[in-house]
Amino acid sequence: MGKIVKDLIKSTVISIGMALTIFSIVGVFFDIWNGGNFSLDGYQFTKMVVGSTLVGLGFGVPTIVYNSDKLPQPIKVVIHMGIGCVIYTVVAYAVGWFGGAATLAQGIVIAAIQLVVAFIIWFCFMCFYRREAKRMNEKIQSMKK
Repeated sequence: MGKIVKDLIKSTVISIGMALTIFSIVGVFFDIWNGGNFSLDGYQFTKMVVGSTLVGLGFGVPTIVYNSDKLPQPIKVVIHMGIGCVIYTVVAYAVGWFGGAATLAQGIVIAAIQLVVAFIIWFCFMCFYRREAKRMNEKIQSMKK
C-alpha cells in the first residue's frame, strides 16, 4: 500500500476517533447539565453518531492535501479546514446540533465556538508535527557528524 493511502487511512481513523470522542464527551456534559434527563428520540442518537463519523471523514480525508509539495501551506490549510468546516456545518444543521430553537445570534455563537474548537485541534496537530519534524531533522544532523 502506498504512503499516501496509509497516511489517508491513518488520518481518517484518527479524525473519526476524535469526532466520536468529542461527541461522547459533549453527550456526558449535556447529561450532567440536564441532571441525568438528557434523552434523544426518533433515532436522534444514531443520527448524531453517523453525523460525528461524517464530520470525522470531513476533516480526515482532506488531510491528503498536505502530501502535495506543489501547494503552499496556507492553501493546504484553507482546503483542509474549508472542506471540514463546510461538512461540519451541513451535518450540524442536519442532525440538530445547532438547534432549531436557537436565534440567529445564538446560532452564530454556537457555530463560532465549534469552528474555534476545530481550529484549536488543527493547531495542536500542526504543533505536534512541527516538533516531530524538528526532532527528526536534529537526529539527521547528529548522524552526519
